[in-house]
Amino acid sequence: MSITTIKLRALTREHFNPFGDVIDISDNNHVIAINNRLANRHHDLAKVDVSEGNGNAIISIIDTQKTQLPLRVSIMERHPIGSQAFMPIGNSPYIVLVAPKGDFDAKNLCGFLAQPNQGVNYSKGTWHHACISLHQSNQFFVVDRGGEGANCDFFVIPEEHNIVIKSEQVV
Repeated sequence: MSITTIKLRALTREHFNPFGDVIDISDNNHVIAINNRLANRHHDLAKVDVSEGNGNAIISIIDTQKTQLPLRVSIMERHPIGSQAFMPIGNSPYIVLVAPKGDFDAKNLCGFLAQPNQGVNYSKGTWHHACISLHQSNQFFVVDRGGEGANCDFFVIPEEHNIVIKSEQVV
């Protein structure tokens, strides 16, 4: 049996760029004053890519349960014809686990600790785990692809390959 322990790094735009976009408020955003200057719009934070095969954007909210660590990773998923964005509504940090596009390879897994004010937009084809909520259950606002076509592939991790997230500590 092989064991892979996932070490987490802080979720930053630079580190997450190969997998998609980080959605957050930062000094690097393109900010536009709107509503008679009563509000600021942090503009164009993620590229929603859902048009392939006559797809359309849909908005959902998902509820996640608090996850106890250590966690054995047993399945990964990807969306080959559309991006998928998650923005937490709750106040709990969560873990983002991803692997590059193409054939799944556990050696290429990357783990990130996301703060409650950070969302992610997975580029189409990026392997990812379901959102792993820490400390409490959480809700996520989701922008996803609707329409015809198979847009969810799964990869089941063989039992002889043990992939574990042991701690929320950041390296």
